[in-house]
Amino acid sequence: MADAALFIGFGEVVRGREKRALRIYEDSMEYWGGLQKEGKIASFDVTLLGPHAHLNGFIVVRGTDEQLDAVRHTKEFRRQMARTRLIVDQMVIAEAFVGPQLAEFMNQYQEEVDQLD
Repeated sequence: MADAALFIGFGEVVRGREKRALRIYEDSMEYWGGLQKEGKIASFDVTLLGPHAHLNGFIVVRGTDEQLDAVRHTKEFRRQMARTRLIVDQMVIAEAFVGPQLAEFMNQYQEEVDQLD
């Protein structure tokens, strides 16, 4: 069950690296598609955003905590992220809370808010 997610956000492509960015995008789709086909992740979704201040797009990768932890600690994941950092500004990689984890996260937050009074 895909009860965990990983958020990878990115800003503008660095000027002069547009052609390389397209190649790395294609490689990235193959990478994530391969992980999905091999059962190492449950799924991934890519979203591009219209022009605005910072975020141009993002990928949400879904799987179990164990799957995502395993992927994040591979040499290939680190290589993919390093290649991406060289062609885009403002790259973000963050744990994302979805499904049952979201409810648990919000319950914990509510408990902490209740302690403020």
